[in-house]
Amino acid sequence: MKKSFLITALLATSFAFASCNNTNKPTEIASVTNTTVVDEDTKIQVALLLDTSNSMDGLIEQAKSRLWNIVNTLTTLKYSGKTPTIEISLYEYGNDGLSSQSNYIRQVTALTTDLDLISEKLFSLRTNGGSEYCGAVIQDATKQLKWGTASNTMKLIYISGNEAFNQGGINYKEAISDALKNNIYINTIYCGNQNEGVSLFWKDGADVGKGKYFNIDSNQVIQYIVTPFDDKISKCNEKINATYISYGREGEMKKMNQQAQDKNAESVSYANMTERVVSKSKGAYRNDTWDLVDKVKEDKNAIANLKKEELPKELQGKSKAEIEAYVIQKAKEREAIQKEISDLAKKRQEYIDAEAKKNKAQDDLGNAISSSILTLAKSKGYTIEK
Repeated sequence: MKKSFLITALLATSFAFASCNNTNKPTEIASVTNTTVVDEDTKIQVALLLDTSNSMDGLIEQAKSRLWNIVNTLTTLKYSGKTPTIEISLYEYGNDGLSSQSNYIRQVTALTTDLDLISEKLFSLRTNGGSEYCGAVIQDATKQLKWGTASNTMKLIYISGNEAFNQGGINYKEAISDALKNNIYINTIYCGNQNEGVSLFWKDGADVGKGKYFNIDSNQVIQYIVTPFDDKISKCNEKINATYISYGREGEMKKMNQQAQDKNAESVSYANMTERVVSKSKGAYRNDTWDLVDKVKEDKNAIANLKKEELPKELQGKSKAEIEAYVIQKAKEREAIQKEISDLAKKRQEYIDAEAKKNKAQDDLGNAISSSILTLAKSKGYTIEK
């Protein structure tokens, strides 16, 4: 079996987090600031359309193996010095377990910033023989998703599969034309021989959609480059998880899901788990819907507006001032841990880049997506923060 080494253009970035050595406690909750500047009008939106027919088990495994690497690539991008909001959507198609009336297509998740949700749903996918209608799933993603309207928003569809691209009652060229009217670029990933993908119209789909055409061996087992920094980064995971404070009706469940996705990442490989921990040091890993530290970054009045029963049990008997002080302390702890992870991640990526130069890698799902994202980003005026 040929070896496929991880080569991405990702260089882990260092964020301007507060020093962990600062022991002076702020006196106001407004002191908890979001150190990553996010322009809500600037977004990078990525829809992943995955073929889940019988022969695509390897493709799903590659997606599991590369999710956090793709996220980390996205987090290197800046627009006018600002960090864009990252949203990911997931579709499955070509599965006989789905309704024929829906063209065997299911929207697994809408565009969301909840990366743990994407991971959860990705790991729940199961393959089943079916009919793959590329035009139909592109049309659904174009019409159903809430795409951004700002001119600097980058909107991308990645569709992968191994059957003819022109199957089904929806003409793929018409579906792609509708996507382009909304500045959504279509990238195609054929799971098989390159020339075969060309003859089955996968390259034409990318050409029409102003995107990139790739072919991959979807049965290729992902092989990571092990680095001397993996252990140190992975050991930060338990520490950073301890800084999350659940709130609201689904808070505790979401916190448990965070731990479940840690286990899912580790089940793929130790290196994949390391990539996930690196993601937790990035601004894209946002959990303001259930974590009080992230919520206060968005809304300094969040604590005052919470009801007692919406707080975790350990905080329900505390005064507002005590809760604010606790949140501030956890925010400072997280910033210090994120800084530690970020510094280690930069060294890790430098090591990976050096080792990768010694070996020629083949495209896999993650490398195909990451490289095309960076290429398009440059053409749209984004910069890569190294």
